Amino acid sequence: MANILCFFVLYTFLCQTLTGAYNSGFSVQLIRHNSPNQKSVIHMHKHGSFYQVPKKSYTPNGPFTRVTSNNGDYLMKLTLGTPPVDVYGLVDTGSDLVWAQCTPCRGCYKQKSPMFEPLRSKTYTPVPCNSEECNSLFGHSCSPKKLCAYSYGYADSSVTKGVLARETITFSSTDEEPVVVGDIVFGCGHSNSGIFNENDMGIIGLGGGPLSLVSQIGSIYGSRRFSQCLVPFHADPLTSGTISFGDASDVSGEGVVTTPLVSEEGESSYLVTLEGISVGDTFMPFNSSEMLAKGNIMIDSGTPATYLPQELYDSLVGELKVQSDMLPIDDDPDLDTQLCYRSETNLKGPTLIAHFQGADVPLMPIQTFIPPKDGVFCFAMAATTDGEYIFGNFAQSNILIGFDLDKKLVSFKPTDCANQ
Repeated sequence: MANILCFFVLYTFLCQTLTGAYNSGFSVQLIRHNSPNQKSVIHMHKHGSFYQVPKKSYTPNGPFTRVTSNNGDYLMKLTLGTPPVDVYGLVDTGSDLVWAQCTPCRGCYKQKSPMFEPLRSKTYTPVPCNSEECNSLFGHSCSPKKLCAYSYGYADSSVTKGVLARETITFSSTDEEPVVVGDIVFGCGHSNSGIFNENDMGIIGLGGGPLSLVSQIGSIYGSRRFSQCLVPFHADPLTSGTISFGDASDVSGEGVVTTPLVSEEGESSYLVTLEGISVGDTFMPFNSSEMLAKGNIMIDSGTPATYLPQELYDSLVGELKVQSDMLPIDDDPDLDTQLCYRSETNLKGPTLIAHFQGADVPLMPIQTFIPPKDGVFCFAMAATTDGEYIFGNFAQSNILIGFDLDKKLVSFKPTDCANQ
């Protein structure tokens, strides 16, 4: 989701402890949720200290949490606090902060489930503003109660404001033994606004910065890596996807392709290099008029559509029309200028191939066409002129995608994520 445009972004990295069932990796719950207007790109500045936790050996027990589909953007289940409370946050590889709506919540968006109540948790610990962790943060502020305050904004104008705290997170597992991770830094949001709906209880930042969930968990397992497998937007609502950490996030076997993560100073988003896209056998370059820039597109699970340069988008639409035996819809004002077709089922072709550096990733119609209404399927990509290009979550579905922050690699494996 995610462009951090502002404000007082809090950076810290605290030692974590791990209790309960130890393992070399685990999976957590993802729930699909409809939020089609969240387009944003993250820009962050890295500040603050990095506190390493010694590497340890854990006995694998195959922890895994079931996933439920909710037809839209993806929600991930975290169980927060003591006693544990289920929090469903939007999965966002385009930002770092993990936060939840907390009581008291003034000026907050409506939430269907009860908000997290920090005063009821025995393991909730606010980070004081005079602490080493808070003083090392960029743009922190001090609340009237001398706590470490934050204001964290996104490019879609959504904002969360609250205090930084440490809390225990519990994950489920396949053998029903809990995996408990202590001292995770998160934002307890007391004033939150923007493009949210009643199923959203916060955002789970999975970017590459030190505050992200993957970075904090990575300090425990000795490596910062995770994988995701997202069910398609219009899949059966009972289907499921997963997100895995540690050794459980390994992406291997037949069909795996890998592309480099491109690191830029002060950048924590997942930038890769897209050389072009093919429709069938017809290749169209990312940008024919300029030199190909490394790290020209971001993989963002918090943005539904894929945003491309105008020239590439226009070429794709033109070629799709040529290679389709169906007539585009041109008499529906609700569809604006989108390429759409009337069909009761998804299109049978053509297949697109996203040509990342060293990695050709096939995109089937279920990943590139979505139904905005019954009997209509529209191309799930768009043009943008702001220079911020995004590989969105529609296109990411049914691909097991592994992010290795330490090796700076992204791996792709076509997968039926509903049966992963």
